[in-house]
Amino acid sequence: MKRINSCPLILGIESSCDETAAAVIRGRELLSDEIASSAATQAKFGGVVPEIASRAHAEAVDEVVSRALENARVKKEELDAVAVTYGAGLLGALLVGLSFAKAFSYGLGIPLIGVDHIRGHLAAAYLEDASLEPPFVTLLASGGHTAVLYTQTWDTFRVLGGTLDDAAGEAFDKVARVLSLPYPGGPHVEALARTGKNVVPMPKMLKGHGGYDFSYSGLKTAVINYVHTKQQKGEPWEPSDVAASFQSAALDILVQKTVEGARETGVKTVTAGGGVVANGYLREKLTDACRAAGLDLVLPVKKHCTDNAAMIAAEGLVQYRLGNFSPLSLNAEASIPLVRK
Repeated sequence: MKRINSCPLILGIESSCDETAAAVIRGRELLSDEIASSAATQAKFGGVVPEIASRAHAEAVDEVVSRALENARVKKEELDAVAVTYGAGLLGALLVGLSFAKAFSYGLGIPLIGVDHIRGHLAAAYLEDASLEPPFVTLLASGGHTAVLYTQTWDTFRVLGGTLDDAAGEAFDKVARVLSLPYPGGPHVEALARTGKNVVPMPKMLKGHGGYDFSYSGLKTAVINYVHTKQQKGEPWEPSDVAASFQSAALDILVQKTVEGARETGVKTVTAGGGVVANGYLREKLTDACRAAGLDLVLPVKKHCTDNAAMIAAEGLVQYRLGNFSPLSLNAEASIPLVRK
């Protein structure tokens, strides 16, 4: 086993869904960031087919890792650790990346670092701002999770509030389907909303509810009922207005409660992570709200909001410095709670 390096070279591998990704960092410096996606294939089926995703990962992982090392101008023997997503995600897809990382780690005699995918989304901000350190508040908004989190130390955080049912990204995908938009739904809803007006009545998303919880089930149902009622009555309706109204209802409350969380905890910095944070409307609203509240905002670039290996390497760096290494017996987990008991 190599000695602990103060500025380690870490290979990150991500394969939790339909992106096979690899990245190399030296400390917080990103040297390479490679992705091979099967999203175009999955779109033909209206969503991710686990078996197809797993096969795509198996075909791509070796090439993607090789490309990441080559573009980083790093030899595999120079690596100090391998960080890999072990959950949450599609079990078969996770096993491909995890098995590859185990073999890599064992063959090179370097530490294996299992990374929680959600912790990876939180760590993406570390690559955006080299001076960022806890404490700060993070808005997590993805296809599987929506929460406001208070990061207290490098390795501990507290959930201030989260979704009581659907996640924001899941709601975007379901609304996209109702509006006959392609998969993945989020970017298409955002694009359609740009030409629409916020004029369709939508539920207020627990706006008057104490705390930081969210609920997207009612909002999703309201969109479905509105569209179906208009269609059944043969009344005219504008899809772009529905998209704009839904987007505002879904995202404005996230911004509001994130800023409230920062004020309550007394932090001066807000970060964000997860695929929904690639949404331009959300980024603009969060930027404006943080500026008005006198808060510093660290937003990862859009590429690092969606699934990627750079964020896995970034969280790997945190765990590497804490000495939290994983055994080769580490198994993939389809579901991981935000905070383990």
